[in-house]
Amino acid sequence: MDKDERQLLIIDDDESYREVLARSLARRGFVVRTAASVEASLESCCTYDPEYILLDLNLAGQSGLNLISPLLELVPGVRIVVLTGYASIQTAVGALKLGACQYLPKPANVSDIVKALLDDNIDIPEMPAEDRMTVQHLEWEYIQHTLGEHGGNIAATARALKMHRRTLQRKLAKKRPTMMV
Repeated sequence: MDKDERQLLIIDDDESYREVLARSLARRGFVVRTAASVEASLESCCTYDPEYILLDLNLAGQSGLNLISPLLELVPGVRIVVLTGYASIQTAVGALKLGACQYLPKPANVSDIVKALLDDNIDIPEMPAEDRMTVQHLEWEYIQHTLGEHGGNIAATARALKMHRRTLQRKLAKKRPTMMV
């Protein structure tokens, strides 16, 4: 591979997002490979040796934060940018402490992603007020995600959330909360 080529690994379990992002970044001069899981990403790092990694925070229910250290062990010096649809100060600080160089909330535009990959200045962008979720909406989204993981089984979801089944049923009976802060 040419030394001037910027090698990038995109780790995201959302196939359509991953592929659109791969095409967009390839047009920006990156040689892109993709991985959809923890296992595939570690395997790819063993054979590909990327300079840059875009890492989704939520990989099929697993935290991408747990993948930062193993990635850095396999590819020391790689620049990792964490992308997430659930941005919070706590996860941003955690990602940076673990060795990520940047943290961007989704949807991030390609220019912001390229800047995050190439720029050494750590800049956690302020999320616009209209994109921030209320605590109630975050709870609703998390419950819906967990419910989906358990195939709609309310009893199993309640156990996973360490919540009484009736409490979960009451929360599910309420209408979806608004996203605005």
